[in-house]
Amino acid sequence: MSFLSVNLARVKPSPTVAITQTARELKEAGQDVIGLAAGEPDFDTPEHIKDAAIAAIHAGKTKYTAPDGIPELKRAICDKFRRENGLSYTPPQVSVSTGGKQVLYNALMATLNPGDEVIIPAPYWVSYPDMVLLAGGTPVIVETTLEDGFRITPEALEAAITPKTKWFLFNSPSNPTGAGYTRAQLGALTDVLLRHDHVWVMSDDMYEHLAYDDFTFCTPAEVEPKLYERTLTVNGVSKAYAMTGWRIGYAAGPEPLIAAMRKIQSQSTTNPCSISQWAAVEALNGPQDFLAERCAAFKARRNLVADMLNAAPGISCPVPEGAFYVYPSVAGCLGKTSAGGARIDTDEDFATALLAETGVAVVFGAAFGLSPYFRISYATSDDVLHEACSRIVRFCEGLTESPLRSA
Repeated sequence: MSFLSVNLARVKPSPTVAITQTARELKEAGQDVIGLAAGEPDFDTPEHIKDAAIAAIHAGKTKYTAPDGIPELKRAICDKFRRENGLSYTPPQVSVSTGGKQVLYNALMATLNPGDEVIIPAPYWVSYPDMVLLAGGTPVIVETTLEDGFRITPEALEAAITPKTKWFLFNSPSNPTGAGYTRAQLGALTDVLLRHDHVWVMSDDMYEHLAYDDFTFCTPAEVEPKLYERTLTVNGVSKAYAMTGWRIGYAAGPEPLIAAMRKIQSQSTTNPCSISQWAAVEALNGPQDFLAERCAAFKARRNLVADMLNAAPGISCPVPEGAFYVYPSVAGCLGKTSAGGARIDTDEDFATALLAETGVAVVFGAAFGLSPYFRISYATSDDVLHEACSRIVRFCEGLTESPLRSA
């Protein structure tokens, strides 16, 4: 009998974390590596937020807090939901955790029983299926298509729902594709959900403030108020506020669910960092003008990356509505051989050879549940992105047709 939990055998390490770590180690070893795997803004945390954290330290706000958040932060979150999403919550309906990932994990741990199903559109954030598995549930993966803009259709959602379905786990704008759902598209999905009152909605809104062109963000409970009592709306300060290392995520939903999540957290990590919580209060309550400036910078980077990749032989890169990722297809590169002699049969082969031969680290599409694609995070400088994309273009230009393998 293995000493380790059988549940642990059901999951795998995060591919994005692993690739980011590999790129970091290669760079530390002196290799010329450009890491485009991590979803982390290169912008610094705004000064007024850092100042609030320093003030909290000097004020001695360094003790344990309530397990799922200080009252001041819960009130700021309620104000944010009312101000930006038209959603009315009270502090007992709010949970604060050590990052958005813990919010999702707590909710799944608090609700899933063996046999319960969670519908997850693919491509998906790499952690969704594994968190479901760790919680004892069954991920039901519904593949989307490039033709549908990587959006799940109402028909596909309807077909995936069974009596065992407990959650529909939804992310817009999406990691890894950047695809966003319009109000009409989201309304078509909520119409399906209204017909199945045993299905709850977990809406991951982490990239809410990164929306481009004519796309306007909306969230399920806002679009369809009848789903309010069975929706958990998840967000955080990591991406828009450049606070990835501060580790603050939050959610609002029905009070009994929030209480169950609090119980999980009280027996695992207890409260998030007190200093980070006070910084998050300032993030949500303080000046917001920098959000538009940074969003404009990300949009320019998106355009740069998409334009350059679409000039690469064998690559087709759709232009996303939000977040800071692109998810290009490498279908035109498959069956070829790289200049370094690597056979490219899968998107993982593509990413592996790209790192080995050019020093550019990306995440292969199979990690997100849909091939043949790869993900680039463009949350870094224009100069770095231009150099990385130039290397990718040269890599693709060096691909040649592979001889047929013998049977």
